[in-house]
Amino acid sequence: RKMSHLPPPRMEGEEPQAVEPSTIFHGESELDYRGRSWTAPPAGTDSAEPNDVEDHQCFVPKKCTGRLTGHNKGVHRIRFFPRTGHLLLSAGLEGKCKVWSIPQRKVMRTYIGHSAAVRDVQFSNDGSTFLSASFDRFVRLWNTATGEVLGTYTNRRVPYVVKFYPHDNNTFVVGCSDNKIVAYDSKTGEITQEYNHHLAPVNTITFVEDHGTKMVTSSDDKKVLVWEWDIGVPIKYISDPTMHSIPVVTLHPTLQYWAGQSLDNQIVVYQAKDRFALQRKKKFTGHTVAGYACDITISPDGRFLASGDGDGKVYFWDWRRSKLLQKYRAHDNGPTIACAWHPVDPTMIVTCGWDGIIKIWE
Repeated sequence: RKMSHLPPPRMEGEEPQAVEPSTIFHGESELDYRGRSWTAPPAGTDSAEPNDVEDHQCFVPKKCTGRLTGHNKGVHRIRFFPRTGHLLLSAGLEGKCKVWSIPQRKVMRTYIGHSAAVRDVQFSNDGSTFLSASFDRFVRLWNTATGEVLGTYTNRRVPYVVKFYPHDNNTFVVGCSDNKIVAYDSKTGEITQEYNHHLAPVNTITFVEDHGTKMVTSSDDKKVLVWEWDIGVPIKYISDPTMHSIPVVTLHPTLQYWAGQSLDNQIVVYQAKDRFALQRKKKFTGHTVAGYACDITISPDGRFLASGDGDGKVYFWDWRRSKLLQKYRAHDNGPTIACAWHPVDPTMIVTCGWDGIIKIWE
């Protein structure tokens, strides 16, 4: 077990206390002249249904057109607002989350509620709330617009990944350092189900098959398990002596495949239904990720795949031919740890790294 990155164990009798949350609003006013919240998309914003491959054609971005600075330490994960993508949520290694306005290119609100680095953030299915999971062992549910904490959850383990259940915004799952996947009811704060079959900390949770009746999870034990929702026994093991650990998984917008960042410096592709078979012909290579959980993003039309790498570059491949199309130097002093393709704008992609800068490419 890798333990070096975990906070020190708790002393007996010391009850864990979450930090007192606070929030700072950076915009002019929280409501516009028509009384709508600042999180409402600006007039004329297009929206695209998730996984609608036919909606618009995407292209590989040409250059860096903007930089968002404001995190004092590195940025670990970025997520676009669902459907419209006019807001960007970022998780900082200094324990803050920020929401940025993409049209105005500035920070709108800072959410301060963790005493250690934030490992993962996730918008709910409509974007009205989001979850943050941190190395201080707490998961917090925030109201995006007002910045108030709607719930604080912990099972005294470090959460590595949080995901909302696609059918219900009141349920979310957390992958923990004690090898379990835990489902919470956010209204009551109770644990509704535990999935305990991995042999090492859980890295990713992905919902597949008709909008999330099954879960694909991966872990440091180099196994990938497939679960039925709400049944605590896996229905499939994907395990092979040649497999490496897969710390990041992204679902293809056609919902037929998922791509995983394999730590032997390649991206592997599996079916997201039926037999979950490895697609041996589809392999994306050329980048070096060993040791970093660099996020993968796939363009909304499913034609391109982009990934950061451990040297601070960002790579673009053609999905169909698995051919490397382009690479750019994106970040210094560390990896390009995450990237995200805009759900509507056909060429916009956002990258972030451990230098604390979020870059916009189009």
